[in-house]
Amino acid sequence: MLINSIVEDIDLRNRMFSCPVQGKGSSFQLVDEFGSGEPYAGLAYKLVDFEGFEYKGHLDVTGSGRVVNHFAGPIALVIDEVYTGITKTYKMLQERPQYPLKITELQVRAEQTRYFNKDGSRPRNNPALLLTDTDFYQVEVRHLVEHVSHLPPLVECHYPPSEGARQLMVRHSPRGVCLLGSRHTILQVRPLRALRPMFSTDPQFCALNLYQLSLMATLSYCPFGQAPDKHPIYEASVSFKQVPTSGNWFGDALAKYQQLGRVDAGQTQAYYPLYEDVPYSRRFEIVPFDPELYPVNQPQKGPEQESPVKVHFLDDRGETVDTDTQAFATHSDEIILIAVRGTSEIGPDGLRDIDAFQVPFEEGVGAVHRGFYEAAKKANDFATKYLDKFYAGQTILICGHSLGGAIALILSEMLRRKPERYNILLYTYGAPRAGDATFVQAAESLVHHRMVNHNDPVPSVPAPWMKIKPGKPMPAVGIRFRQVPAEFAAYITSMINVGGEPYAHHGQLQHFMPVDFGGNEVSQMLWAPGCETLAQHAACSLALAQHEGLTMRGSLIEQVMEAGDHSMTGGYVPHSWATLRRWQEALANTRPRVTGREVEWVDEMLARIEAQVKERRSQLSHTTDPFIRVSQMEIGALLSEAQKIRTTRDRLQTLGLHTVQLKDVYGSCAADAQGLAESVERWQANSENTRIEQLAMAPKGLTMAELDASLGIHVAGAPYKGDILDVS
Repeated sequence: MLINSIVEDIDLRNRMFSCPVQGKGSSFQLVDEFGSGEPYAGLAYKLVDFEGFEYKGHLDVTGSGRVVNHFAGPIALVIDEVYTGITKTYKMLQERPQYPLKITELQVRAEQTRYFNKDGSRPRNNPALLLTDTDFYQVEVRHLVEHVSHLPPLVECHYPPSEGARQLMVRHSPRGVCLLGSRHTILQVRPLRALRPMFSTDPQFCALNLYQLSLMATLSYCPFGQAPDKHPIYEASVSFKQVPTSGNWFGDALAKYQQLGRVDAGQTQAYYPLYEDVPYSRRFEIVPFDPELYPVNQPQKGPEQESPVKVHFLDDRGETVDTDTQAFATHSDEIILIAVRGTSEIGPDGLRDIDAFQVPFEEGVGAVHRGFYEAAKKANDFATKYLDKFYAGQTILICGHSLGGAIALILSEMLRRKPERYNILLYTYGAPRAGDATFVQAAESLVHHRMVNHNDPVPSVPAPWMKIKPGKPMPAVGIRFRQVPAEFAAYITSMINVGGEPYAHHGQLQHFMPVDFGGNEVSQMLWAPGCETLAQHAACSLALAQHEGLTMRGSLIEQVMEAGDHSMTGGYVPHSWATLRRWQEALANTRPRVTGREVEWVDEMLARIEAQVKERRSQLSHTTDPFIRVSQMEIGALLSEAQKIRTTRDRLQTLGLHTVQLKDVYGSCAADAQGLAESVERWQANSENTRIEQLAMAPKGLTMAELDASLGIHVAGAPYKGDILDVS
């Protein structure tokens, strides 16, 4: 490309005249990447010749224009007629109070074209090679219009416009594409399309949101990635080259149609979201930066100067009230996305995590965790300012991991109670309890899907009985189960509130649970158990260690920072990806999300636990040991847990009968069959998304009942000889 440019510049200088000569004619054609000029028919254009004379016209039905009798030398082409149509999306962007966009007719036309190559890369073919006296340039909308700060960054191309002609014409036309005069020029305009991560706006849980929002929650741990980011900014523009960062994701790569699969700097395995191809104006936006166009961007504003990092990113470190809270926000015409960062530093984040003192929830009723609440107030201020700028009826998707999940819950309830009546959908991963039972009950209508990975200890804290700062001795809690695999533990008596309003979990639980069949054969289930035995088993490990004098592990914060099941890239993201793959497989094969073999295995374990809980209740009810003090609350808690285990077993059986539907996997995105098919095909084109991994596939083999029936030993459907139907 460099050699071609040098040769072109020499040729241009050889054809220049010492005295201006008039009577020249030039023509040009705008085409899309398929060679059609129809998308650009009728556009108004302006040409400026080498002497500064202007010529105006409209492209014909083939996207072509022509100027005659112009002065010799290069000519500059500008196509920047303002869009005057009535399409709602464009009018809203043009007229909004904050950061109104200078949208042109050319931009709208380019958004309606498509890429020749599915990955968005530039075509290599040059149609001008077949014609004489014809030039061929690959251009972008930003080459032809005046205001470009809201348009995507330039991408590499094989046939760039003449830089030599540009330099010669700069005094007459500082903008536009410069054409070599007296020739025909074909301008291939790059489509204005973007990649947008797919999300369901349906309140029903779906595997798509589970996976997609796990990636966004992980991305919240990254910086924003703007350069420069120190205010005031005196440069005319900013960039987002640092990867992975939320600024790079939404302000650079996806705007240029580049697929990304990294959301963590230390990530070794790529995890690509499902992307949909959308017109550029419907992408997740990062606002433009243009000090000439937007007064809030001017450096004279000093500390009040705005730039994308201030609009889209919260980082309150170093402020007067420093809660070390981070979050990012972005939006499209359908969704406003807010992701809150979890525990990142053991110091300030750890202190906030364990500050379990309950304080009144001022925006509603009940009490909340003081440490989480202080951070949520900062997040609420950030989110409210963002919504004031860009809310136009979209669904608000909020996500967070760990500490970020607790903050996200309180933030969501703050926003839900505002008079705007926002439609909020919340997904959290490994979140601790954030409020008391009154708070949780009052927030019941908030749609919240709460993910817990199998051995993650964080969802078990603060313990329900905690209402004061750490320091009080833990009550003796927990019982040890016999003949139960290590995957199960119990957290029974510590559920009892020893005084005051207990902490409680909010939301619909979705529990990742491994199923170990032995012989290195494992699988994974995602489901919603209804008993604390499964939901709180991680905390039980700590409870048993304290109760029975076993060797204690490190502090809870150290465990959290090191626990694989609590990690996003090591736990929640791969399990969410595997769940999506399994549900896709179940959908393709018209079967339930779990197999009969998994149902049988889990039910057998639950039956054993149910029997032992009832046995323990019976022992406590009839004990005559004067050293064992038993309250009716303890006995009642064991009875309640036994009943919940029975409910869980019933739920498990139902789960094994429900055939996966398209909406279970993709939520509201299932309504666009063609768009969904294209997105899934794009996702599966990445080999990382189709790799063979055991947890992403249903286990093979028959249940014991099915095996016996196949051998004529047992009648399918009859009670199996190992079943425990009831233990009184």
